[in-house]
Amino acid sequence: MSEGAPPKRHLRHAFAWLIATLICVHASMAVTRVTAALWVLNHGYGEASVGLLLSLFAVAPIALSLWAGRLADRHGFHRPVGVGVTLAFAGALLALAVQQLWAIAIGCLFCGGAIAVAAVAMQREAGMMADQPGELKRIFSWMALGPALSNSLAPIVAGLLIDHVGMTAAFGFATLLPLLAWGLAQKVPRHAPEPVTQSYREPAAWGLFRLPAFRRLMLVNLVLSACWDAHSFVVPVVGHARGLSASSIGVVLGSFAVAATCVRLAIVRFADDLHEVKALRTAMVVAMLTFLGYAWLPGTAGLMAGSALLGVALGSVQPMILAMLHRVTPPERHGQALGLRMLAVNGATVAMPAGFGLLAAATALAAPMWLMAALLLLAQAPARRL
Repeated sequence: MSEGAPPKRHLRHAFAWLIATLICVHASMAVTRVTAALWVLNHGYGEASVGLLLSLFAVAPIALSLWAGRLADRHGFHRPVGVGVTLAFAGALLALAVQQLWAIAIGCLFCGGAIAVAAVAMQREAGMMADQPGELKRIFSWMALGPALSNSLAPIVAGLLIDHVGMTAAFGFATLLPLLAWGLAQKVPRHAPEPVTQSYREPAAWGLFRLPAFRRLMLVNLVLSACWDAHSFVVPVVGHARGLSASSIGVVLGSFAVAATCVRLAIVRFADDLHEVKALRTAMVVAMLTFLGYAWLPGTAGLMAGSALLGVALGSVQPMILAMLHRVTPPERHGQALGLRMLAVNGATVAMPAGFGLLAAATALAAPMWLMAALLLLAQAPARRL
């Protein structure tokens, strides 16, 4: 951190503004995602098209994540957040102005890139506010509440807007959120990282994979992220097949996020008592069993209960992984590590929604969840060695 940077206690005073900024950026993406998926289904494009559209949210992070990590390490918080806000606004505005498949696809691409650039900077900034391992888990639990809260509210709001006003209103709501995010970001103190000399050569991000703990952590993270994608894909498809309204589908998706929010609040309270690896492995077992039985859950209430159980399991994972990530990488390379994590997750799962769509169309609608249950069982091996 530069000589004029504020002390950690001053940064912590701005933590609420940091979370609020994250909520708004993420909610813009979440509203666009739900609205785009339902727009495609309502226009008769089918499940495979939904999968391809959702895949686009992971394409831009592949190109931008490493750059976002370097940008955060060199310039701090505000510049990458500004880039992310611009991308989110442009993507939502395009989907609003030109409601055609190609425009909505580009909008999904931009919104995915927005999260990649902004989230790396926010996670790096949050990590700077912690002094000890227990505090890291607590801070990243609060950080994880941002996406959980936006995922709780955004699908419900989007569903209500679609049912009572129309698709245009939902896309319009998504364009307002990035503007609010930029206003909130101005409340976070400005400070620059430690300047480097011209002779300094930044090590390649790929070198972090030489660390065994980093490699295992990334492998487990990839499987768990794919589980999140599987749930996001299956709920609109199964709900649409069962004749549920957009509001009901939004409530099912929201129940997942509400449960994730609750478990992250619990982690905030009990962070010092949690054993990270045991908690991670338990969450994987619960998610595996829920995925196996999800297809037979009855009605909207049954899907809400299954989604809530998955929310508890998968929602507990991110704070643990981010806390461990900050401990196994050098402080001056936290931005690189976070960017590489985002690149690895999005690079490995970019084909997941498209694959889920093809698998569901060829076999059964719940087949993606059965596939994830099998992968969770296999991922117990690297998780055991963390």
